[in-house]
Amino acid sequence: MLQDIEPYLVCPHCARPLALDGRTLRCADGHSFDQARQGYVSLLAGDAKAGTADTAEMVAARADFLAARHYAPLERALARAAAGVPALGGLVADLGAGTGHYLARVLEARPDAVGAALDLSKYALRRAAKAHPRIGAVVCDAWRPLPLRDGAADVLLNVFAPRNGLEMRRVLRPGGRLLVAAPTSRHLRELVGALGLLSVDEDKDRRIGEKLGPWFTPVERTEVEFALRLSRADAAAVVGMGPSAWHTDRAALAAALAALPEPVEVTGSVLVTAYE
Repeated sequence: MLQDIEPYLVCPHCARPLALDGRTLRCADGHSFDQARQGYVSLLAGDAKAGTADTAEMVAARADFLAARHYAPLERALARAAAGVPALGGLVADLGAGTGHYLARVLEARPDAVGAALDLSKYALRRAAKAHPRIGAVVCDAWRPLPLRDGAADVLLNVFAPRNGLEMRRVLRPGGRLLVAAPTSRHLRELVGALGLLSVDEDKDRRIGEKLGPWFTPVERTEVEFALRLSRADAAAVVGMGPSAWHTDRAALAAALAALPEPVEVTGSVLVTAYE
């Protein structure tokens, strides 16, 4: 809930601490932010745009797919990695949290912690606010200063999401860990050609490491590879919940989906890297 993460939040305009007054967050400079009826609060700066945020349709596809626990091996890997980080402040922040699915699994493994679900999509955060009783959901832009105080997080999650190294370093406490989950070039490879999806290049891990290198050092890598048996509806959800949703012709996709065997055997392949 929002009150669980109140001590860690700062104003997006002046960076002063925020305090919850009823359903409104206020700072000493007089800026105020009302909690939406669905449970999230928007801490976007006034000129920020939400045009690249996941749509309601994308969020619905992701919620359905993840609820079926197709990515359970990834969930377990993230929960194990987060459970091993010593708690000080007790905050797990998820940058690009989406529906809060992975954050909720981590909090189940960390009963000492509360979670901040950070995302640009209000549609996603409507679900994240209800994903776990210890999650507070906040609309913000990953490419701007995050509305968290310096060193707020014990654990910072980043699962298939944008990475702002400078801000991630600022909000992670010394001794905390950043857990980055990114697809390998083998992820969903059986669907990439068949459905015309965007592919993952072989150098993705190297490029992520280079971008985060000025602020973080990798300390552990876990490759999570697993077999999936997907229905055509599941395959459609995979397309609809990710970046390919912005680049796929609907008629062509429907025809390609109809040509798939059912179930279709698919590879899941994700690299989880822990950084300090």
